Amino acid sequence: MSGSGEERDGEGPEGPGFVVIDKRGREQAGDDAGSPSEPRPDAEAPAGAPEPGAGGAAGSSAGPLPEVDFSALAISLGTSAMMHLGIVADPVTGQTVEKNLPLAHQTIDTLAMLQEKTRGNLTAEEERLLQNLLTELRMRYVEAGR
Repeated sequence: MSGSGEERDGEGPEGPGFVVIDKRGREQAGDDAGSPSEPRPDAEAPAGAPEPGAGGAAGSSAGPLPEVDFSALAISLGTSAMMHLGIVADPVTGQTVEKNLPLAHQTIDTLAMLQEKTRGNLTAEEERLLQNLLTELRMRYVEAGR
């Protein structure tokens, strides 16, 4: 590259080349619209993107999200398995979902895989949580299959 911010590609088998203009780092006096750290006010949001401040699923009035840690992941997967077993209602609709035993089995297997892969790397509390969750889910799975 020549350092000018432009790169030209010659003609190839597919036809004429193209021009790439690198505008990163260039600022005109008083114009910081090219700054990657600040969104341009005239820039359009991608199609399907929620409006800023619009209360979508993530911004609902359910309160603050729980801290992201291993326990939250395990509980989230456990809740999904219980939903698929028809034990708990869907938190969005409030209605009990139809049983889906293959999906419940897959989620339980995912938790078991996490238990195996994280063995020796969890706190005693996390190990206990995962073991109790798996025991409960496996018993509920057998009951749901009857």
